Amino acid sequence: MTVPFDTAFLKTLQTLLPADSLLTAPEDTRPFESDGLTAYRATPDVVALPESEAQVAAILRLCHQYKVPVVARGAGTGLAAGALPVDGAVLLVLAKLDRIKAIDPLARTAVVEPGVRNLSISEAVAAHGLYYAPDPSSQIACSIGGNVAENSGGVHCLKYGLTVHNILKLRAWTIDGQLLEIGNESLDAPGYDLLALLTGSEGMLAVITEVTVKLMPRPERAQVMLAAFDDVAKAGAAVGNIIAAGVIPAGLEMMDRLALQAAEAFVHAGYPLDCEALLLCEVDGVNEEVSANIFIVREVLEASGAIEIRTAENEEQRLKFWAGRKAAFPAVGRLAPDYYCMDGTIPRGALPHVLKRISEMSAEYGLAVANVFHAGDGNLHPLILFDANQPGELAKAESFGGQILELCVAVGGTITGEHGVGLEKIKQMCTQFATPELARFHDVKAAFDPDKLLNPGKAVPELHRCAEWGAMHVHAGQLPHPELPRF
Repeated sequence: MTVPFDTAFLKTLQTLLPADSLLTAPEDTRPFESDGLTAYRATPDVVALPESEAQVAAILRLCHQYKVPVVARGAGTGLAAGALPVDGAVLLVLAKLDRIKAIDPLARTAVVEPGVRNLSISEAVAAHGLYYAPDPSSQIACSIGGNVAENSGGVHCLKYGLTVHNILKLRAWTIDGQLLEIGNESLDAPGYDLLALLTGSEGMLAVITEVTVKLMPRPERAQVMLAAFDDVAKAGAAVGNIIAAGVIPAGLEMMDRLALQAAEAFVHAGYPLDCEALLLCEVDGVNEEVSANIFIVREVLEASGAIEIRTAENEEQRLKFWAGRKAAFPAVGRLAPDYYCMDGTIPRGALPHVLKRISEMSAEYGLAVANVFHAGDGNLHPLILFDANQPGELAKAESFGGQILELCVAVGGTITGEHGVGLEKIKQMCTQFATPELARFHDVKAAFDPDKLLNPGKAVPELHRCAEWGAMHVHAGQLPHPELPRF
């Protein structure tokens, strides 16, 4: 294989890493050709696997010197092609930076490297009665660095927040090898909120090498209720009714008939199969608070038209109910050769209408959809089933997905909740944002990376591309279709 790099650059790069940490042979680099969105593939030219922060900094300085692009990658579980390799770039894989460097049970913090798995943090601090709250469905595999890059959420983000709400400090390196220490171990930090800026920046501004996370005490009690509905719209309305009753659940998740049937066949969680939609509502806290909220939630669910309500009788059953939900994505993979996982966010009040429109679009496209939601915060994950071996079906699925994202914007929502933009949603950025807004995003990028070397071509479209795509900008509330209700 001929690697398209300056010979001096490649020779210098080889001196910065052990021989087995720099991959160029196709059989070695091909495993890194995509993230979890496998419809997008590109075999990297070079894969670098640094083992220390110093090696990361040295690689960045070298790439800056030779103007070589860099794409940072974590565990590769992302679903928006955010870590897709770029021609002529170094794929910087941070998986070997996987140490938990410090745990402070008194301050309830942990300092970790970016390659540490999400679940490993909770496992490491369990003996102290603590845990790390954000829990993506991929938490057994996804890395904390990737979570920061995408601002990941999870089934408990309604009460405990996204990644940005659960981190305190970052060490990150700019493309020219300068160290940034952003945030503070206290609850607030002076200056601009650069911590929030870097969280969700998709590797476009800096490369993160250390994260200080907040830890939460394990609640005295957690209990989950399962509610079955004979109508998806009723289940959607119940979500808003629970919040309106003054209860903020630790988790409030929804699955439609197709998704719950797939999950039940896969995990045997004990879900009822004779319903159109299923809600899982978990409340946690001190014992008295949980008892009071369980009573309120049950009353709301009954008034909202639930046809069956169950309360987990013990911790084993509670974990089983959640196991079905967390396995919904792989379970749906058994229903069709391929599926396309979307990620949009809407106001809770729009949920019944959006579900109805997705069902109508499913019929129009002739593609089935399994719906899985972080319903409490309006984060949708429609899974569009298709067969990539059938000519035109992938393009059809992508078009369908794009329409779902545009619908999310039209009802006052956004094109992503936790998966990021990457390459997948870059066209819909032109729908979400006007030209002056996109221009400011480019200004921020230029302040950190004026040569556009970090993860180029991702997340923020070049301004001329919106005109080429003929994309229409829609502000929340400026609905393109007069029949769409306002929320």
